[in-house]
Amino acid sequence: MKTTIGGYLIQRLQEHGVAHVFGVPGDFVLTFMHQIEDSPLRLITTCDEQGAGFAADAYARLNGLGVVAVTYGVGGLKIANTTGQAYAEKSPVVVISGAPSMDERRRHPLIHHKVRSYDTQFRVFQQLTAAATVLDDADSAASEIDRVLAVARHNSLPVYIELPRDMVDCQIDRPASPAVSAPESDPQTLAAAVDEAVAWINRAQRPVIVFGVELHRFGLQDVVMRFIEESGIPATVTLLDKGAIPERHDGFLGVYAGALGREDVREYVEGSDCLIMLGTLLTDMNLGSYTARLDPARCINATRDRLAVGLHIFERVQLEDFVAGLVAPGVLPRHVDDHPRAPIREDARVTAGTGDDPITIARLFDRLEPFLTDDMVVLADPGDALFASIDLPVQGARAFLAPAFYASLGFAVPAAIGAQCACPDSRPLVLVGDGSFQMTGVELSTCAKYGLDPLVIVLNNGGYTTERLILDGGFNDIQPWDLSKLPALLGAGRSHVVNTVGDLETALEAASVRDGQFFLIEVRLDKSDVSPALVRLGERLQKAATAGMESTSVASAARPPGGRTTG
Repeated sequence: MKTTIGGYLIQRLQEHGVAHVFGVPGDFVLTFMHQIEDSPLRLITTCDEQGAGFAADAYARLNGLGVVAVTYGVGGLKIANTTGQAYAEKSPVVVISGAPSMDERRRHPLIHHKVRSYDTQFRVFQQLTAAATVLDDADSAASEIDRVLAVARHNSLPVYIELPRDMVDCQIDRPASPAVSAPESDPQTLAAAVDEAVAWINRAQRPVIVFGVELHRFGLQDVVMRFIEESGIPATVTLLDKGAIPERHDGFLGVYAGALGREDVREYVEGSDCLIMLGTLLTDMNLGSYTARLDPARCINATRDRLAVGLHIFERVQLEDFVAGLVAPGVLPRHVDDHPRAPIREDARVTAGTGDDPITIARLFDRLEPFLTDDMVVLADPGDALFASIDLPVQGARAFLAPAFYASLGFAVPAAIGAQCACPDSRPLVLVGDGSFQMTGVELSTCAKYGLDPLVIVLNNGGYTTERLILDGGFNDIQPWDLSKLPALLGAGRSHVVNTVGDLETALEAASVRDGQFFLIEVRLDKSDVSPALVRLGERLQKAATAGMESTSVASAARPPGGRTTG
């Protein structure tokens, strides 16, 4: 049976569960986009390539595979950032870039969008993806498509496909369904690792499970949830993993994020004599800007790339096999009831203050938890929108998405497009700072174009507040926007400005009525107002600094004149 290279790529994407492609048109990708429009796939064109990249990233996190299609050079290089985020946070995004034809490359060495050489963009994406290919050979095109897609699915990492425009309609034979082979664990090493881990868990007085983001990426959530329930061991998540475990679960401690998180959760986790970290990425933000105190000698650390039981390293053991070994009979069940729990606020009017009191971040997030519904996907942009979410129990929402490692500003608004496409019956709730919103908030135009209805809450505190805490200056200020006029500019949507607690109640009541349009809530906050999480972090860092100064003073006092020590 005959097909085309473009047609085969579309077919294989469909077979991998893809229903949407995000992108921006450009001359080198137009032929392929025309094929997409004639296929069952739906093409979602955004205002900017970065918006398409973030939308594909969110789609991949919820769907298992996301796709972004752009033109060569000016389009491809604009999504280097979003692809870098996908790699850092293990999101399987397929980047498809149109490119000059093979004939054009031979005849026109200075064709537009070229940077240095025709393989410059390819070499850039080799550094940002787990596999990259140029479909410049009809005989190998189908096998190359299958190869890179298999890498994306197996490793949950982005891949790159470059498609010269004269190859899109090139006829090829349709191959049989490819056989997919996955790496296998060494049986003896696996057995030894599981035996040592189980024995250690059974000896532990206070074991804790850390439910990591890789469990979601590789479809291991249900297996580990069974392990939590059958073992009775309480569990926590880091900031990147938030939402991966139901927060109403009896065994859920809350979010562990070093000094950023609640003190009772921090003390319980750091006091564990057996920390079972499954698929957890130990990033600086997950560890509360390195305020976490975790002893590797008391950790079982299993990821897709590494397995360590205490200080013992085990090679050639796959994460899914190790997790299955823990769930098998061996770990003794226990009943633990003295651990912290995520707060559950049943009162929909829990917000402190009266109607005329000024709105604060703490009051906003207190009110949001009972507002969440089961059809919502919460998306938080880096900054205080993300840090404040540590204390936001999302048990009432379907999912929580945030770039809590790579931390690229501008993620949340375009990510809402991908989230609602991946879960059409859901409603995105976006938490974004005013600085981040100015980067990609124009993608609300894309929401209007395709009839999407996210609820977008902009935390307007006059600039980059998190950066102000690091080093303040005029560079942290931004030009104020009158966000209430955005619906008039875009010809769609509704908006509401919140200055007081009463304003927030009015806005949320209006936003709860869905009419197929986006709803924008601008929350005007004091410039110095920060979340309780950032307050905790500041207090902890201040204590550490004070302790360091005291230690230095004591050491200095012990030195004899001249600075030499005795002994």
